[in-house]
Amino acid sequence: MAFRLASTRMLGSIARRSSSLLSKNALISKHAPVQSFAFQKCNTASISTNAKVTAPPMVYIAGEEMTHYCMNLIVDKWIKPYFEVSNWEHFDLSCKSRDKSNDKVLYAAVEAGKKAGAIFKEPTITPSAEQVKEMGLSKAFGSPNGAMRRGWNGITISRDTIHIEGIELGYKNPVLFERHAVGGEYSAGWAEVGKGTLITNYIPSDGSDPIIVDKREFTDDHNVAVVYHNPYDNIEDLAHYFFKRCLEVKVTPYIVTKKTVFKWQEGFWATMKRIFDSDYKKTFEKEGLLKRSGGDLTHLISDAATMQLIRWTEGGFGMAAHNYDGDMLTDQIAQVHRSPGFITSNLIGKDDSGRIIKEYEASHGTVTDLWLDHLAGKDTSLNPLGLVEALIGAMNHAALLQLEADENYQGTYDEIMDFTTTLRLALHNTFRYGQGTRDMAGPTGFTTEDFVDKVAWRLGRYLSDDQEAEAPPVLEEPDREPREFQNVDMPKLHSLFDKYDIDGTGKIDFKEFAQMLVKMGIAPMKNASEKEPDV
Repeated sequence: MAFRLASTRMLGSIARRSSSLLSKNALISKHAPVQSFAFQKCNTASISTNAKVTAPPMVYIAGEEMTHYCMNLIVDKWIKPYFEVSNWEHFDLSCKSRDKSNDKVLYAAVEAGKKAGAIFKEPTITPSAEQVKEMGLSKAFGSPNGAMRRGWNGITISRDTIHIEGIELGYKNPVLFERHAVGGEYSAGWAEVGKGTLITNYIPSDGSDPIIVDKREFTDDHNVAVVYHNPYDNIEDLAHYFFKRCLEVKVTPYIVTKKTVFKWQEGFWATMKRIFDSDYKKTFEKEGLLKRSGGDLTHLISDAATMQLIRWTEGGFGMAAHNYDGDMLTDQIAQVHRSPGFITSNLIGKDDSGRIIKEYEASHGTVTDLWLDHLAGKDTSLNPLGLVEALIGAMNHAALLQLEADENYQGTYDEIMDFTTTLRLALHNTFRYGQGTRDMAGPTGFTTEDFVDKVAWRLGRYLSDDQEAEAPPVLEEPDREPREFQNVDMPKLHSLFDKYDIDGTGKIDFKEFAQMLVKMGIAPMKNASEKEPDV
C-alpha cells in the first residue's frame, strides 16, 4: 500500500544521520514531525490497498472509561483498515489491571517504553479512597506518571495549543510550553508533626562533610513538614529542546520562575539564559522573533505570566517553567484556548544512549461523566481531538526512530507521515464542515460513534483522492455559552440586568441583588412558624 500526500513533501528529504533534539549543534531533525497548524487539501493523495503497512514498533498504554471506549473505535476504524499493528506492545493500566498484577504491569510498560522509545497513552485513573472501595481494589494506586518520568529520564512535558485551520479558538497562533518533567512538589517527602525541631541534612556522595540545608523550630501543635528538590542536570537539555522548537514554529520564547521570592529557582533561569545567549540568540534576532520581548530573552515572574496568558490571545509565544508552575499555567492555557482537549501533552525523555523517548497523551482525563451516560444508554459526544493528536505523534515518532535505526525503512516512514497528515486533515475538516461533536457544533452535533464514522468516511475518501464538493468554511470560535442559554433573549436579559445595576458598574452587589429578587417576587421568605435564632 502506498500513501502519497503532496503537503508532506515539504518536510524535505530524510537526513542520512541520527539527530538529537537536545544537541546544541543540531536543529530539530528535518524529518522529525512538528505539529502543523494549517492544512490544505491536496489533490495528489492516493492509496493502494493491496496490502496493509506494518506499523513501526511502539508501546500502546490503555486506560479506561470513555476515552478508552473512544480509542477502541478510532483504532478499529481509522488505523487497522490501513495498518498491521502487531508490532505495538499493549499494556492495560486500568485500575483493576494494576491491582491484579500488584502494579507489575506499570513497570513492565515503563521498561517496554524505554526500549521502544515511542509511547501512546490513554488517560488513566488515579483512584481516590472512594474509588478504591467502589472498584474493590486492594489499595489506592498512585499516578503512573511519576514512574514513567523517572523510567524514561523525563526532561520536559511539552504542552502546545492545537489549531484547526478555519476555526478560531482562544489563541490565534501557536503557544508552546515546556514544563520541567521532574522534581518539585510532585516528588516531595512529607510528614505531619507536632512541636519540635526539623533539620534537613545533606550528605555528599563523595564522602565529604555533611551540611545542614535548613533548621527550623516548630511551635505549632500541628505542622506539615515538606521536603523536595529540583534536579537541574537536565535543564540544558530542556533549554536546547525549547529554543529549537520555538525557532521551528517561529514563536518568541519566555522563561517563567518565581525566583524573586524562591531564590533557589535562580539556577533554572541562569542556565536557560546561558544556553540562549551562546547558541540561539543570533538566530532568534535574525528571524525577528525578539521584537515583542525587547530584543532579548525575557524572564517572567509566574504571577505576571498568569496575566499575560489572558492578554496575549494573538499567541505566537512559548514559555518554559518548573514542574508545578508549568502544570498550573498550562491548565490556564487550556481554558483560554477552549478546554484541555485542545492542547497536547508529550513527555520528552531519553535513554542511556541519548536516543529521544517520547510519550504522547491527551491532556484531559477519562471523561467520567460521559462514561456514566454511556453506561446508562444515553447518547454521548466526546471530542477526540487531543487523543488523536497524541496517537499521530506516537506513530510519527515510532516511524522516525525506526528510520534512524535502519534507513531501509524510508518507504514506511513516508507512508506513515502521509497517512497521519491525511488523518489530521480529515479530522479537522470534519469539524469545519459542521459535522463535529457537540462541544463544537452545538446540540445537533454528532455523537461519539457517528463522529468516528464520519471521520473514517472522510479519511477513506481523502486517501482515495476524492475531492470535496466545496471548500470547508471558515468558522468563528464556537459559542461558549451553556446549552441552557441558547433560547434566552440575551438583549432583553442585558436590559433587565442594567435595570438593577443601579450604580452602572457592570456588577450587582448584595443590596441590589436583594432588591431585584424582592421586586421579582422570588426572594426566599422566612417561615412564620420558625423560631427566631437566639442572637
